[in-house]
Amino acid sequence: MTTPGTPPLPRPEIPIGLSTASVYPQNTEAAFAYAADLGYDGVELMVWGDPVSQDIRRVGYLSDHYQVPVLSIHAPCLLITQRVWGRDPVVKLARSVQAAEDLGASTVVVHPPFRWQRGYVSAFDDLVGELEDDSGVAIAVENMFPMRADRFFGSREPSVRRLQKRGGGPGLAASAFGKSIDPTDDGYSNYTLDLSHTATAGVDALDLLDRMGPNLNHLHLADGHGAATDEHLIPGDGGQPCAEVCRRIAESDFAGAVVLEVTTGSARTKPERSALLARSLDFARQHLKRELHPESAGRLDT
Repeated sequence: MTTPGTPPLPRPEIPIGLSTASVYPQNTEAAFAYAADLGYDGVELMVWGDPVSQDIRRVGYLSDHYQVPVLSIHAPCLLITQRVWGRDPVVKLARSVQAAEDLGASTVVVHPPFRWQRGYVSAFDDLVGELEDDSGVAIAVENMFPMRADRFFGSREPSVRRLQKRGGGPGLAASAFGKSIDPTDDGYSNYTLDLSHTATAGVDALDLLDRMGPNLNHLHLADGHGAATDEHLIPGDGGQPCAEVCRRIAESDFAGAVVLEVTTGSARTKPERSALLARSLDFARQHLKRELHPESAGRLDT
């Protein structure tokens, strides 16, 4: 509390990180190098097929070597990472939390369970709460978008056939997730808002931001035009209200991190990729800058 006439203390700037997935097809070490060179505040480790991303000791070495902290861990819960760290999603999430503790990261990003992971679906809510209570690491459940499982597994896969029998039809309009693609429907202590996913899902990002309210812990800053696939464009290159979301977060009590999770696969050279990542960081820095206006600073739920 400030006394009359005392200048209010400035709120800390929001850390801006780089997802290691943003440098694909380059590897995890390349992401640390780009983050260091461009001045990112840290990285989000995407645990996936790259063997280095699965080796937490090696990741710790890279963090020390490049002097770039790991802000968050993205659990291996994508369709393409179903066998990373084993096949049991409960064990994988627990291992992601342990990795966050080992690396000093405050957040684990996780997707809702897939519908065919029936045991994981039923255990998910309690598991998230128990792991958070035991570790102090925030498990920020991410908003998703409808997925056509037959595109990934083929129409003969048993779980896909079951979905078709339940009314999904050949294109599987039914969600492939066993939980809502809007995590606020189920209710969690921590959320990740992904702006590429809101584009693909056709969801109003500002409305979802309001629903997440003070439980918003993490932002995946990207963009999209609303294509049927997840675009992860450079912020400002699509139709999402990226600048407005950033401004609202900056004006609130948000104490989490913002991570650029963008696609740079179009880059033909390392300098081209560096330019895309620099432009992403410039956008984030511009719109997340906190001004000292205490009378207008508020919470996301006001």
